[in-house]
Parts: sequence; structure tokens; C-alpha cells
Amino acid sequence: MNAPTTSAESSPVQRAARQADVVRALLAALPAHALLWQAEDTVPYECDGLTAYRERPLVVALPETEAQVAAVLKICHGLDVPVVARGAGTGLSGGAMPHAWGVTLSLARFNRILQIDPLARTAVVQAGVRNLAISEAAAPHGLYYAPDPSSQIACTIGGNVAENSGGVHCLKYGLTLHNVLAVRGFTVEGEPVTFGGEALDAPGLDLLPLVIGSEGMLAVTTEVTVRLVPRPQLARCIMASFDDIRKAGDAVAAVIAAGIIPAGLEMMDKPMTAAVEDFVHAGYDLDAEAILLCESDGTPEEVEEEIGRMSAVLRGCGATAIAVSRDEAERLRFWSGRKNAFPASGRISPDYMCMDSTIPRKRLADILIAIARMEKTYGLRCANVFHAGDGNLHPLILFDANDPDQLRRCERFGADILETSVAMGGTVTGEHGVGVEKLNSMCVQFSAEENAQMFGVKRAFDTKGLLNPGKVIPTLQRCAEYGRMLVRAGTISHPELPRF
Repeated sequence: MNAPTTSAESSPVQRAARQADVVRALLAALPAHALLWQAEDTVPYECDGLTAYRERPLVVALPETEAQVAAVLKICHGLDVPVVARGAGTGLSGGAMPHAWGVTLSLARFNRILQIDPLARTAVVQAGVRNLAISEAAAPHGLYYAPDPSSQIACTIGGNVAENSGGVHCLKYGLTLHNVLAVRGFTVEGEPVTFGGEALDAPGLDLLPLVIGSEGMLAVTTEVTVRLVPRPQLARCIMASFDDIRKAGDAVAAVIAAGIIPAGLEMMDKPMTAAVEDFVHAGYDLDAEAILLCESDGTPEEVEEEIGRMSAVLRGCGATAIAVSRDEAERLRFWSGRKNAFPASGRISPDYMCMDSTIPRKRLADILIAIARMEKTYGLRCANVFHAGDGNLHPLILFDANDPDQLRRCERFGADILETSVAMGGTVTGEHGVGVEKLNSMCVQFSAEENAQMFGVKRAFDTKGLLNPGKVIPTLQRCAEYGRMLVRAGTISHPELPRF
């Protein structure tokens, strides 16, 4: 499947002419205030949270109704114009990075909560509704929306659907996939489509799990029906310190092996702890090599019993200190550091690249030790925070994007983390998606045949390849070039991985 023409292949005159054609066509469907094409107006859309990679869109469309979304898609399909759907732009893999010859389709104005049904425990919301706003609207009914990415104050439910986002409580309550009943939207041709439904099952093929996590490559989401869950009577959090990374990693596995499923189970290493403590003053142990946050929620009796069991396991694994939140304010203070890990890292480095991979829980210490070796190899610092309970890593590589050599080393460092994760039995992504960031590492995890199957699914929804082209699935040519690069650099160090 060939991506549409890029800016490198055409002149500025051709680009201006194409832009004029697209704007003229879209003005037949959108009011003038809903279209942006002047350079100064499109700059805010040139990247998402992965700021190292940028591209200026040809046009930005901001529709206000579903009819306008359908019209934009029909026009773009007829003109063979790529379309990249965008929510709040908080993604961290370049999934919403524009196409230079395409339309960025912003769903920012789809920000209404359409229905809260406390009896069915569901909410129907538009794609541009913020994650946290759903819980705020459901709170008067004693309900909330469980998936809670760290960016929940800003990220939108449409973006959560695109990336299958999780959060610190996903171990017990599941990812976006497990908390969404239905997704409505439009195909690339502008035809309305619904995946799933409010019933336990829906007629036809079960395509909802396929669309959730598809990164805007199969359809454009405009409306989502989510599950709501009762707010627990009580929640308490354990903060446990460890003087050794391996002890902390083993403690995570031991908690799960004991048959306990905490509401949250997070891990931070010493550099990350120092960064967040200086920022939010959460009371973290700065001498600890690693800190675990283990939360229990439920009835007071359930919480007391589970906190006791988890504390015993953590002590048995060598915890040097254990503190249990005494009230809700202290629990939120314990979590404040974890929730602010990303902004805290931004205070100690000009830039950072937040990686996202998943490994078996029993390999947590192994990957941290490997990352420490990589810091020396690439000459860059890395602070680590984990959704430890499900093995989802978020190493933050600290660098200066104004230094091309540091950016190059950062990219290679990140790829090494991803590919080491695969060698340890994991995957190159957990909840941030592939976007443009992980295309090369997808070549390492998946064979040419597997990538071809993914392209087949893409073609079934989008024959022309216009929705978010050039993302997620690497071409055979790209994989061959990446393999040759690794061979030349002599960096294929994992015998478990494919040899190019």
C-alpha cells in the first residue's frame, strides 16, 4: 500500500495549488471559521506529545457536526487527500502527526456528554470529551470511568479509543477496550458505522476490539459509549521502599503470585523519584533505589484485609520501609508524584522521549538493569516509571532536541529498549501506540507475513490508504532498510530476535 505523495517529492508551488483545491472543496461543506490553512494557524497542529517529529498539515478542519465530518471525509476521499484524525494531541508516539499533503481532522468541538444512565451504568459521550470529565459528570451518581491515563485531565475519549489507553488502575479495571461498549463514527468514504452496542453482544462480526487501538487507521470516531463503575467506599495506598531494584521487581511478581489484584501497582526508580519529589513533595524516600505504590479499594473490610496481605508480601520481599495512607488526602499525595512523572521530567531536561513497551512482570529488574547499561552506551540519562502490575514500561530518555546527535542517540536508545523488551518476551507497545515512533521496531517484533496481514485489514476498511497513512504498519522496504542498518551498525545483540 503506497502512501500519498509527500512534501519532499513536490515543489512549494504544487503544494500551494493543491492546498487551494482542497480548501475550495472543503468550503462547500464547512464554514470558513472551521478551516485553517495559513502557516501561523496550522503550527499548533504540527505534532502531538512526541515533539521531536513535526509536519505541517495542508489544511486543518474543525467540524462541529457529524454531517460535517461525513462531508469532509467524502470530499477528501474523492480528491485522494489523506486524513489524520486528532483529539487533544496528548499522544506520545506521533500517531496524530499530520500528513504534509493531508487534512488534519480535529474532533475538539465534539465535547459534549450526551447521556449518563446511572441504572445501566453507562455514559454516551462525544469523541472530544476529556477522560476526567466523564468521571466528573458521573460522580453525583456514585459512579466513575475507570481507565485513568496520567494525561486524563486533558486527553480525550476518542484518543483513548485510538490508543487503547490504560492508566494506573488498569490492572484491576482494565484498559479502554474493557470499558467501552460501542464506538460510532465514519468510514473513510464518509459512511456512518457503529461497532459494538449496549447489549451483551451485537450482530455481525465483533469488530469493536479491532477498532479500539487502531490509531485512527480504520475509521474516524465521533461518539463512544463507556461503562461506568461504582466508586469504591474506600481506597488506601501503600508506599514501599526498596534498597535494590531486583527486590522491588520481585515484589511486584510476588504480589500477583499471592492471588492479589491491586487497584494499582506502580513502580518508580531512584532518578524518577528524585525528579517528582522535588516537583510535588509527595514524601517519597529519596534513598530508595525503587518505590512501589500498591493500592487497594473496596469496602473498608476488604481494604483492611488486602492491605495487610500486600504489606506482608512486600516485607517478605525485602521492603526497607512501608507507609500506608491514613486518609484520602495522603493517598492522593502518594499518587501525585506518579501522576506528575512526565511534567517533573520536563523540569530537569530540555526534552524527553517517553518510551512505552511491555514485558513479563518477572523481567522488571532485568529491563531496568539493561536500561542502566544503555545509559552508558548512548551517553544519555533515563528515568523510569512503570505500570508494574501489568509490565508496561515508561522509560523517559532525557535529551536536548536542539542537538541532532543527542536526538539520534535518543532514537537509538529508545529502539534498544523496545527491542530488548521483545527479546525478554514482551512487545514494543503497551498503551501509547506505534504511530511513527515505533515503525522500525515493529519490523523486529513482526514478520513480513504478519505485517502483510495487518495491511490486509487496513485495506478492507480503507482501500486507498488515506486514513493516517504511513503510521503503525511498516512496509517491507522499510523493514529491509532497517535490517541493513542494524547489520552495518553491528547492533543486533539479542539472539532471540530475527536476523535480517
